Amino acid sequence: MNKPERPITAQELSTRALSTREVSAGGPAAPRSFSSNAGLELEEGLIFEIGRATTTGVDLDEPAPFSSRLGGLERAAPIGLPGLSEPEAVRHYVRLSQKNYSIDANLYPLGSCTMKHNPRLNEAMARLPGFADIHPLQPQSTVAGALELMHELSFWLMEMTGMPAVALSPKAGAHGEACGMMAIKAAIAARGEGATRRVVLVPESAHGTNPATAALVGFRTKTVPCGPDGRVDLAALKTLLGSDVAAIMLTNPNTCGLFERDVVAIAEAVHAAGAFFYCDGANFNAVVGKTRPGDLGVDAMHINLHKTFSTPHGGGGPGAGPVALSHRLAPFAPVPFVRREENGLRLVEQVEEKSQAFGRMCAFHGQMGMFVRALAYMLSHGADGLRQASEDAVLNANYIRASLADLMSQPFGDQLCMHEALFDDAWLKPSGLSTLDFAKAMIDEGYHPMTIYFPLVAHGAMLIEPTESESKASLDLFIATLRDLAFRALAGETERFLEAPRHAPRRRVDETRAARNPVLKWTPPAGDATAK
Repeated sequence: MNKPERPITAQELSTRALSTREVSAGGPAAPRSFSSNAGLELEEGLIFEIGRATTTGVDLDEPAPFSSRLGGLERAAPIGLPGLSEPEAVRHYVRLSQKNYSIDANLYPLGSCTMKHNPRLNEAMARLPGFADIHPLQPQSTVAGALELMHELSFWLMEMTGMPAVALSPKAGAHGEACGMMAIKAAIAARGEGATRRVVLVPESAHGTNPATAALVGFRTKTVPCGPDGRVDLAALKTLLGSDVAAIMLTNPNTCGLFERDVVAIAEAVHAAGAFFYCDGANFNAVVGKTRPGDLGVDAMHINLHKTFSTPHGGGGPGAGPVALSHRLAPFAPVPFVRREENGLRLVEQVEEKSQAFGRMCAFHGQMGMFVRALAYMLSHGADGLRQASEDAVLNANYIRASLADLMSQPFGDQLCMHEALFDDAWLKPSGLSTLDFAKAMIDEGYHPMTIYFPLVAHGAMLIEPTESESKASLDLFIATLRDLAFRALAGETERFLEAPRHAPRRRVDETRAARNPVLKWTPPAGDATAK
């Protein structure tokens, strides 16, 4: 094993730790201690700062003589990656993980995200060898259990949505949106209207992925305004409907946390115009067991398994966003899909002759681990448990809304919400503080901020979704914390907010500078003799 040229001194380590605590708004922060640690909160540098390119954590024998097959593409110089021992590598990533906020640590109030508890039973089921160790290229005869699970998951998704078909392969919500809109595009083309129906209507309170998805699939969008109650303006919608409209993309409950009371009338008007009704299912957690989208006239809806059915959000993956389809769109569902035949279940992997399937969304069948977790959640809760989860999610959101309504302003009046409570920044105006200032102060209190500045229809929006996971004691502490912060903001204690967060591993950054001049590559500090 290669050795460092010389030991790293405590002063160098302290300097490195200090350099990683620089804040663009106020220069370097003073070290909290000689080691830059504070009790159990351990300072951690970049892996390039704690490792050395001249060391390695493993011993490898020299390879036997061989002939290169790289065609002259061999690396001509060392790769320059830092070397660490196994304990150093483990400690590095453990310390980083301890700086993350998670649903396992505290209430996670992000609105429109449904950060609910991930039951450990789900994890145990997903780790069963029959699910965890299979490969998508195995012969189908060896994965009968996995096909049965996919078939049963599809059955329950169809049952809960009131729709006759489901595509399991989409990998996340936006991927599911693309799947649904591609099915709609295929259905329109099959009617010979592909050249004329080019417009998708999108409410102004929609998730940003909705217009983006419509544009990706080849449509152009028109915005549907919302009324003074935070819901779609039905009269305005009807004026936009015409022979050029392909679909509407509507979230229900919407991103203001409100149920679209005119949803049936919207569906009827859309269908009368010859268009399709796409429902963004991001907020399905509020209505499971209470209403079925298919019964309301929805033609396609993606379902975020990581929201409604408790699979992990996963830090970017893996995910699953199955899409339920109405009888009008079912023939255009993508492959692969599971079908029961005379000899049992079969995964149909190719577009068959005379099929109207628009193609496929990905290479294989989707995310098996997420399918297992979602079905485990469904079966362990049962129909009554799933319905109660939705009822409790709505109850918890209204408890927060009612408990803060005397201090924080609601953009659409004091009305019952669904799964999330929406406030705006009108109540903050006298203090001179912003929504961002209030959110940063929440970090000092040990809470991840709620979703801020979304939806765009509420100025300085603060969107809080507690989910059904939280106990009354947990909600009471969260509410009391926000009330304390609100009182202090209105009392003029502005420094507490403008300087926040003060107790986080990093202070507030200059977000404008970070966006305009991001530092995307680490470079050794000048004169750092250890960075070679």
